[in-house]
Amino acid sequence: MKAMKFELNRKGRSRRAVAALVVIILLSSGETANANPHEPPSIAGTWVLAAADKLLPDGARVPDYGPNPHGLCVFTSDGYYSLQIYRAERMKFASGDKFSGTPEEYKDASLGMSVSFGRYSVDPVKHTISFHRDRSSVPNLDDKTGVDPYELNGDELSWKVAARQDGSIPITVLRRAQ
Repeated sequence: MKAMKFELNRKGRSRRAVAALVVIILLSSGETANANPHEPPSIAGTWVLAAADKLLPDGARVPDYGPNPHGLCVFTSDGYYSLQIYRAERMKFASGDKFSGTPEEYKDASLGMSVSFGRYSVDPVKHTISFHRDRSSVPNLDDKTGVDPYELNGDELSWKVAARQDGSIPITVLRRAQ
């Protein structure tokens, strides 16, 4: 009889614990979803490169880093970012040593990537991201800020960079990492 009473008591506590856990989960997910319906979704997180294109002056959109570029962008919740974009097909250093490359190998390595890191801020009203670059693969951009218009559609984030001297406009497209 005592064993049966204990079993009923344990089952009752287990049911209450499960019910309490379900209530906590439902309440916390509701609070997150409705925390501030006017606040835009955050871009914090890890994003995988989907495309690195350029818009030509004639309106054509073409790949800027080849047909299958690779890259990653990380936006931290405290305002830091790190961005890497690489052309998929890159010339190897014949020597196997980056310190012993040819001028052609160095040029290909430089033009086959776009890398920067620093701090960022988002203006949801103007739909702009400000990249406060600490360092960049283009030394002229070190300690400079770029303000780029962005679009956020679900798990896809894209932005356009200011036009280059040839009139082309780089477009970066990322998908939120799953």
